[in-house]
Amino acid sequence: MNPALDITTSTATVQRTEKLRCSAARYDPGGGGVNVAHVADVLGAQATAILPAGGPAGEMVCKLLVDQGLTIQQIKISGATRESFSVNELSTESQYRFILPGPELSPAEQDKCLRTLRQAAASAAIVVASGSLPPGVPPDFYQQVSNVCAEIGATFMLDTSGGGLKRIESGVFLLKPSLRELRECVDQELGTESEQLAAARGLVTRGRAQHVLVSLGARGALLANRQGAQRFSPVHVPPGSGVGAGDAMVAGVAVGLTRGWPLTKAIQLGVAAGAAALMTPGTAPPTREATERLFAQTQEPADLDLTPSSDE
Repeated sequence: MNPALDITTSTATVQRTEKLRCSAARYDPGGGGVNVAHVADVLGAQATAILPAGGPAGEMVCKLLVDQGLTIQQIKISGATRESFSVNELSTESQYRFILPGPELSPAEQDKCLRTLRQAAASAAIVVASGSLPPGVPPDFYQQVSNVCAEIGATFMLDTSGGGLKRIESGVFLLKPSLRELRECVDQELGTESEQLAAARGLVTRGRAQHVLVSLGARGALLANRQGAQRFSPVHVPPGSGVGAGDAMVAGVAVGLTRGWPLTKAIQLGVAAGAAALMTPGTAPPTREATERLFAQTQEPADLDLTPSSDE
């Protein structure tokens, strides 16, 4: 719902000064759902990106996606698609990311997004909603998407934050918050693994999602559902840009499910895709070759003891 034109550059040192001389910029189509569709396409799935886009940045996002061979459905909006800016500091290998809020969508534009989704997803096996909600879109919008998926019989996966995450009540097959997003959702520190699992399991027992996959970055991921909990070990790769790694993970899981794999094996593909994304510049998708190579290095998940939550 909030795509972006991602601009990536580098400079020797980021400091308070009048001018920072940067390298040539790299332009990529970005935003959660766009990234997921792009990675799924690279991994061999038949994917369509549905996105509201407007203004010069929006037209460039759509052109880049089409030029890269991705099927898209653009909902034209009156506002201008946002730009996001990332600067790699060469002296420290740190990355600075500047994220703009995005255009305000009118009620009519929001309704057109839902109608387009309903039509396009009628024959889809999986619908993924990913990313933040732009200004003007109510926090229960992704619940409306969930309702559409329930009506058409599509499996719904969601990766979002803030109000979009807090206002989900039902219908999600797999919810993938980062640890930071899970903390914000339950308003707790979640300093221990047991607390993290209890928070994730609470979302399951309250019927908000069948499975909750908590991404932990370099520490892998945790999966909680009514059957129990599992820990997925990371695949270690050289440090790189973390932009889009979580989206690549979601795409890998979705692709694994479309291959008919069990959820745990699909998550292992997601772990591999997320790691492979660290090896690419900007928000460029990981290659299929790198993802499959890293997938061969993934380990079977470890079953965890999970004390039932108080509301079970």
